[in-house]
This record gives sequence, C-alpha cells and structure tokens, in this order.
Amino acid sequence: MGIRSLVSWMLLAGVLCAHAHAHLGAAKWTGVAQHCNASSHADKDPESVAEMVQKSINNSTRRDLAYLSCGTGNPIDDCWRCDSNWERNRKRLADCAIGFGRNAIGGKNGRFYVVTDPGDYDAVNPRPGTLRHAVIQTEPLWIIFQRSMVIQLKEELIMNSFKTIDGRGVNTVEYMHRCRHGYFHVVNNDYTHWEMYAIGGSANPTVNSQGNRYSAPFNGFAKEVTKRENSNGNEWQGWNWRSEGDLMLNGAFFTPSGAGASSSYAKASSLGARPSSL
Repeated sequence: MGIRSLVSWMLLAGVLCAHAHAHLGAAKWTGVAQHCNASSHADKDPESVAEMVQKSINNSTRRDLAYLSCGTGNPIDDCWRCDSNWERNRKRLADCAIGFGRNAIGGKNGRFYVVTDPGDYDAVNPRPGTLRHAVIQTEPLWIIFQRSMVIQLKEELIMNSFKTIDGRGVNTVEYMHRCRHGYFHVVNNDYTHWEMYAIGGSANPTVNSQGNRYSAPFNGFAKEVTKRENSNGNEWQGWNWRSEGDLMLNGAFFTPSGAGASSSYAKASSLGARPSSL
C-alpha cells in the first residue's frame, strides 16, 4: 500500500514494545524497537494520554483551518513537514510523537546508518549496507535509505533496541501486518498492491477505518482488505472493526465486525477523516 501520511494508528496503540516485525519491504517506521515489558511499561493514566492526543489533534486541525501552507491537520505530519529543511533535520521526528509513544527516542542519540543495498541475502549473517544488518546492531541508529528501493525480506525483520527506520519519501510501500490490542485509527491512506491483505489484526484490537482508498490486486483470492489472525469466527465477530467513508476499488471489500455504534470507536479516533475521493 502506498501511504500518503504518517500512520496515526501508531500513536493510538496501547503497546509500543520490544521487537518490531515486518514481512514486506521498503519500510516507513517512526516507531522504536526497544526491549520492554508491556505490563511494566503501561501508562498509569491512559485516559490522560488519550486526552493529550485529542488536544494535539484539535490544535493541529485549527492551524490547518487557518490555511497554513504546511498544515495537514495531523499533528505528527505538521511537526516535521512544516520544516522546509526536514531532510537535514530528520531526527526532529523523534520529538514529534504524541500519545503512548511520546517518550520513545529510537535512534535519536545514535549515528545515521545509510542502507545502500536492497538485498536480503543471509538472515543470520547479513551483509553490511542492508536493512537487516542495520537493525541488528547493538548501538542506537537512525536508519535512512540511499535511494528509492524495494526490499523483499526473506524472513521476518527482528530489530534490536534503539533503532528508527526512516523511509520518509514518496511511494513508500508497507502494510499493517497485525494490529494487536489497543485502538487503531486508519485514516486517509491509499492502499494498493497488497499481496494477501491490507489490515491484519489479532488479540481483539479496535480498528476504525475512515476515508481510505483500497484498490485490490488482480488476484481473486486477495480482494479482502481485512484478515483476523489466530482466532475463529465466533471470537473475532465481537471485535470492533468498521469501515466508514472508504473507497473500495477493483473488487476490494472490508469485513466489519462488532459494534456499529460510533461511541465504540471514540478511543480509535484521531484527526477528522477527509473524503476518500480527494
């Protein structure tokens, strides 16, 4: 899927933890891989965190309505995109986080590591210059890419602590492998060319999909946008997943579940969704 904006679900998820896993190339993560324990690192006052997120979004939306040329209404995007020299100040992104990930530092205190080789030759002894070699280093690293590239990972990507994979740029390709627990607002993205599905989930997450454009591949067995992992129908039918204002193309379809009432998705809401036709 081509992502047009930073993914707001990363800000709302209740757990930002341990190792990041990926099964698809060309990454765009602002998240952090840090060793942690979800229970011991849980925020003691999650409601106040949610209120802080909403306040930041409201402030950013007001700035957007004030016709700032750089404003998007997304406080994360606005934080770094309004800097005309953002490419020279990439690490400023670490200071833009809100919500449960607001204290994550990733590779901010480390050097830049430039990925020059899109290959994934050896998962055990990766070649220097590859993404896999970068993420297993023990030191903090801010990982960027020398040029536009497609990385086909042969094995899941296991990241060491204090790493940031910064692939900001046009036509970045990724997908939401698995939403777990927490609340996820998937808003105003353009999903194309997924191989199996666009949004996966397990462990009863709440998924609120609004204003997205889903263009299914030509594979007739991969038209469904959603996939529930490690659960049977009797279980996942109670998970709150909804699609609202999404545009389905080329036979794409979203399988909803759970409650349809908007109140059930209050915690899985961030910025206001714009029409998917734009």
